[in-house]
Amino acid sequence: MYHAGKDGWLFLTGGTNEVADQYRRARPMDRVLQQWRRQILRRIRRCRGLGARYLHLVVPEKLSLYEDRFDGLSLDPRHSPARRLGALLRWSWYGRRAWIDLVGPMRARRDELAERGGSALHYRTDTHWNIHGCLLAYRLVCRACGATPRTDFLERPFQEFEAVLDIGNKLDEPPLETVRNYDLFRDAERVGGGTLIDAYTAAGRLGELHVGAHAVYRNRSPEADPRTLVLFGDSCANFAPNGLTAMLAETFREVHFIWSANLDWGYIERVRPDLVLCEQVERFLPRVPADDFDLAAVEAEKRAALDPAP
Repeated sequence: MYHAGKDGWLFLTGGTNEVADQYRRARPMDRVLQQWRRQILRRIRRCRGLGARYLHLVVPEKLSLYEDRFDGLSLDPRHSPARRLGALLRWSWYGRRAWIDLVGPMRARRDELAERGGSALHYRTDTHWNIHGCLLAYRLVCRACGATPRTDFLERPFQEFEAVLDIGNKLDEPPLETVRNYDLFRDAERVGGGTLIDAYTAAGRLGELHVGAHAVYRNRSPEADPRTLVLFGDSCANFAPNGLTAMLAETFREVHFIWSANLDWGYIERVRPDLVLCEQVERFLPRVPADDFDLAAVEAEKRAALDPAP
């Protein structure tokens, strides 16, 4: 289910995650956010025991940012699940250090861009952020862990084209929107993982690959931050050359991307990274993971399903 707002803006309000319902102050959601708080604090402690620092980043829904485009939608963005989770974590010193707030900075940046007549941070007809929203999040991640952000990403090569995007595809007459995809990889190259990425690419089904995608990038530039980062993320991070993973790979010596909100502790223990970052889209917060992900098992299962034995 979607809501059509002003000036062609489309908002996801339903679906399997019942997105709009998450903005109501209901006890079930309050309990879920408390569970998330406890889980994040457990992650912080376990990472500290492994010599790593844990960071948590929730990518806000458009519903949390663009109420000026609602046009009749009755929903209070002050009840954003990400905003409420951030408030819970601020009660703990370790929670404050781990939490990277995006709601406040993105709303502030929204207003700055509106005053200048600049670009938005999300696509009008899609659930995803654009390069400007991703860049803001990237800079905040760098600030949180003391890394020097790259400043030349908007100077990298790009392709611009018209496309029907994910919410727009739900309309009877799907609108086209201009998309600009950057190729951000320059100093970093993939040196590991990629089993599923290559298999799905060969099968012409790369767009179907989500949970279990895995890639390892190494950056040999002398300007790269010498630390290793393991990133558990989703479509806003991705393994594509135009997302958060690519930005971080261009910044740190080594970046491991795993498409999952559920942590694989065995993998983290083998890699022994300096930083562990979990990025997830806000509408998926109702699902609190058990942190029992087994990347190798998921890769084997998906590879077998993709290419079954005769």
